[in-house]
Amino acid sequence: MPPADLVTASYVLAELPPAAQRPVVQWLADHGTVVAIIEPGTPDGYARVLAARDQLINLGMRIAAPCPHTGACPLPPGEWCHFAARLPRTALHRRLKAAELGFEDEKFSSIIATSTSVTPPRGRILRRPRTRKGLVTLTLCSDGLREENVSKRHGDAYRAARNAAWGDPWP
Repeated sequence: MPPADLVTASYVLAELPPAAQRPVVQWLADHGTVVAIIEPGTPDGYARVLAARDQLINLGMRIAAPCPHTGACPLPPGEWCHFAARLPRTALHRRLKAAELGFEDEKFSSIIATSTSVTPPRGRILRRPRTRKGLVTLTLCSDGLREENVSKRHGDAYRAARNAAWGDPWP
């Protein structure tokens, strides 16, 4: 099979026995220039993504997102890297889930790796930015886990921080 520009595995690894997960990640890396793996935003989903990340790095791929580095994950035990996407619900979906809202916030863990060169961001926002009058505090993953305070006196950076969201790259 010729290589594809992008291969994805979305909510797939959890459906496989643990022994079958590594061969699937190997197959994805062999058949795509870019590999995107998405799993539920749970501790177990994150563990599968982290194992796939390590395997992709060992296969020579570069991490494009969300990690801005290829080092060990700096999150302490008991925490996991995940993000959220707001998805619309159809009328049928609302009835089936006995839901009233026309949307749901789906939490997910993911990794995107590429065999080409990539310039990672300086950091990735891991939590919702905390905003107070004249100050935004960002929890960032960079070479480690750190908090960055961006105050009003930082001008453009402050405006960018006020508009930043959980999961965004941070320049």
